[in-house]
Amino acid sequence: MDIELPWTEKYRPRTLGELRGHKEIIERLKAYVNKKSMPHLIFAGPAGTGKTASSLALARDLFGENFNQNFLELNASDERGIDVVRTRIKDFASIMPYGDYKFKIIFLDESDALTRDAQNALRRTMEKFTGTCRFIMSANYSSKLIEPIQSRCAVFRFKPLPEKEIVDFLGHIATAEKLNVDKMAYAALVYASEGDMRKSINFLQTSAATTDNITEDVVYKTAARARPKEIEQLVELALSGNFEDARKNLDALLFEYAMSGEEVILQVYKSVSASDKLDERKKIEIIDRIGEYNFRLTEGANERIQLDSLLAYLVLAGKK
Repeated sequence: MDIELPWTEKYRPRTLGELRGHKEIIERLKAYVNKKSMPHLIFAGPAGTGKTASSLALARDLFGENFNQNFLELNASDERGIDVVRTRIKDFASIMPYGDYKFKIIFLDESDALTRDAQNALRRTMEKFTGTCRFIMSANYSSKLIEPIQSRCAVFRFKPLPEKEIVDFLGHIATAEKLNVDKMAYAALVYASEGDMRKSINFLQTSAATTDNITEDVVYKTAARARPKEIEQLVELALSGNFEDARKNLDALLFEYAMSGEEVILQVYKSVSASDKLDERKKIEIIDRIGEYNFRLTEGANERIQLDSLLAYLVLAGKK
């Protein structure tokens, strides 16, 4: 029986020509393929922006049918200790490439999770086996990689994908899966995913599990996000001094969308940041306080008390 793959895998680009966005990065990677040569690489940027897809596509274009023999993928967050560098990585790097190729590729996903000892061991391995192996390291935070590793690599910085690229690719999937997705649903998918292509595809697949006619309403409930207008209304009620009505709106949002406290605070932050009704000083004061409440939640403070406290602060800020 065939196993249905998640859409993030089913529609993953297989070659550099199929990748979306990041045109300058793709052109540079294609140049490596044409010259059949490349340095060690670091792919840095937020999740879901194409770092892993680019690594796999680059290796497939380079090695063709011999991809599996010349490419090793490891997730550094699972295998992050020095023993992995001394055993699996060193053993693979020391063996000559299969076929008529100058080098093999080791892809270390989430390499910023490697321990400092492992990174120091990796630095020496990269140096010693450059003749037979190249490394590609993906990291959400390249600053967590030690300086000697960064200096040995060409760094590619991936940005959140623009709205057009996300909508175009989701439209391609919707056509292939015979889905009817309305225009506002696409806007909701972009808003909920925040430039993360993988997240937007997951939201689309989850929405499609319930209906073939995907609307804005379906997307927001699936993604556990409130509509921007609903959050904007919540903030305006609090700033106008109407604490009880703001609190009722908050209760309705928490009940309807099953949002967590951090998700509510993130959406309030986005609403305040984008507001053109607040003067700059007021906006700065509110964002500073939102950061404080977010920190409290991450430290384990009671979610409901902190959300009510944020509303109370907005009421007081409005009265000033």
